[in-house]
Amino acid sequence: MFQAPSLFQRAPLPPATRESEHRREQTLTATAPRAAAGTSAPGTAAPAPAAAKKRDPYFDNVKYLAIVLVAVAHAWEPVMDGSRATRALYMIVYMFHMPAFILISGYFSRSFDMTAPKVKRLITSVAVPYVLFETAYSLFKRYADDSPDMAISLVDPFFLTWFLIALFIWRVTTPIWQAIRHPLPVALAIAMLASVSPDIGDDLDLQRVLQFLPFFVLGLLLKPEHFQRVRRREVRLLSLPLFAGALLFAYWAAPRMQLGWFYRANSAQEMGAPWWSGAVMTLATFGCALALTVGFLAWVPGRARWFTVLGAGTICGYLLHGFLIKGAEYAGLFDHYTWLSGPVGLIVVSLVAAVAVTLMCSPLVGRALKWATEPEMNWAFRKAAARR
Repeated sequence: MFQAPSLFQRAPLPPATRESEHRREQTLTATAPRAAAGTSAPGTAAPAPAAAKKRDPYFDNVKYLAIVLVAVAHAWEPVMDGSRATRALYMIVYMFHMPAFILISGYFSRSFDMTAPKVKRLITSVAVPYVLFETAYSLFKRYADDSPDMAISLVDPFFLTWFLIALFIWRVTTPIWQAIRHPLPVALAIAMLASVSPDIGDDLDLQRVLQFLPFFVLGLLLKPEHFQRVRRREVRLLSLPLFAGALLFAYWAAPRMQLGWFYRANSAQEMGAPWWSGAVMTLATFGCALALTVGFLAWVPGRARWFTVLGAGTICGYLLHGFLIKGAEYAGLFDHYTWLSGPVGLIVVSLVAAVAVTLMCSPLVGRALKWATEPEMNWAFRKAAARR
């Protein structure tokens, strides 16, 4: 960022220097309007819009790699029975892949307020896709799975659409978390209370919304320097024994531990556990998930890679890969081809899921689905909201 030209004029200059300084001022004056175009104060120099809008490749890499883990873990669900090792890997991935995704969502929600343009964007990029894909998944199950009684319910999210309604609720409450003094302890307390409250019910999948809330709130509190610290070499080295220990523990716990603790969709009582275990497990899983998330973030490359551009299309990958998983399930593919549960089958399933979600994140798919994932809908909003 440079300063206004007049700030460079401190004292009379020799003729040659004055001429040089005059040329410098002309250059700065010609550049200043372009640099200040994105600022609110007229005449104040600021970075060029192109620089302000430039995406950070690190976060696009995080989002892409996280969505690949989401898709692969979903693909493992129908075929991991009977494989203790796969179940252990599944537990590790499920421990941190959604927390990492939610934490990044919180980080990029820091500037959210209830101004008209941002409310419009929240509606068009979160609420509208939720309505469209909740309807699409319900109809898909009704006809592809021969389930004529499958109802379309916008208050009972089906499969992976819960994340959209959760993101809507989290983002709407962002001003609250930014206003209170100790947001993370409060969010953890709410998550603990939710884990021991079976009467919350299934509406809007509030159990998940509340139990995953601390990760979103933590993301709101993070700053760029926190991610710089995470990416240090010593953190990467420490993450290796961390993941090794997690794998050993998961292999031991695989036949003993309920997967419901990872889904966070039910209270402790609904899983047949003592009520107090809900609060204990909320804190334990939060700590474990945070440690594994840090380990994951430490290894994400910071520079642009071939997959970096795909990070901008993760919403398409997330919303579309469920049709592939559920379609194979409805068709009886996993029941018919039992070899998919074996070592070779698990590798094939993983590769297919990874390649499929990669294609779904491509810019071509993003442009084709923009009408559903980010519609303009200026006709539905007042002029103040329509302007971005």
